Amino acid sequence: MELFLAVFGALFSIMNPLGTVPVFVGLTGDHSKKARSVTAFWTAIDVLVILLLSFFAGQYILSFFGISLNALKIAGGLIITSSGFALLTGKFREHKGMKRKKVQEDIQTRDGISLTPLAIPMLAGPGTISLLITYNQEFVLTAEKFTIVGAMFLAAITIYIILKSAHFIVKFLGASGINALSRIIGFIVIAIGVEYIISSVVNILSKINL
Repeated sequence: MELFLAVFGALFSIMNPLGTVPVFVGLTGDHSKKARSVTAFWTAIDVLVILLLSFFAGQYILSFFGISLNALKIAGGLIITSSGFALLTGKFREHKGMKRKKVQEDIQTRDGISLTPLAIPMLAGPGTISLLITYNQEFVLTAEKFTIVGAMFLAAITIYIILKSAHFIVKFLGASGINALSRIIGFIVIAIGVEYIISSVVNILSKINL
C-alpha cells in the first residue's frame, strides 16, 4: 500500500491534471457535455497507454541508448524539477509549449485533442516518462510491478474524473483556486525531482568511494 500511494502521489503531482483543467475547458468550451466526457475518456486512455509503454519498455530504451539508471534519474530529476518550477511560477502552459502561436493554431484546427496536446505533452510528458522508466529499473519484483500498474490505472481514472468535471471545477474553484493548488503541487514536484537527483549523486559518490 505504501508503494501504491507513493507512486500514485508522484504520478498525480508530476502530471498535475488540475493544471490541465483550464486548457481542457478552453479547448472544449463549445462542445456538448457528452462530447467533453468522450474527450476526457480518451485522454485518460491515451495517458494510460503512454504510462504502460513507458514503464514496460523502459529497460529496452535504456539498453538501446546505453544510458545508466543514475544518468536517467538525474536527467529525469532535472525535468521534473523544471516542471515544478513552471507550476510554482504559473508558467505551466509555457513550459509545455502551449502558448506558441503555431501550436495554438494547430490545436484550434483539429478535432482530436485527446492525444495531443492533452495526453502529450500536458499530462504524460518527459518527466512522467523518465519517472516510470526509473521505477521499472528500481522495482523488479512481480508484486511491485503489479502495484505500480495499479497506481497507473488509478491515476488514469482520476484524470478522467477531473477532466470530465473540469467545467464544474473551474466554476467552483475559479482561476485563482486552480492556480493556488497548482503552486502547492509545484512545490511537491520540485521536491520529488530534487530527491531523485540527490539519490543518484549519492549512488555515484558511493561507487567512487568503493
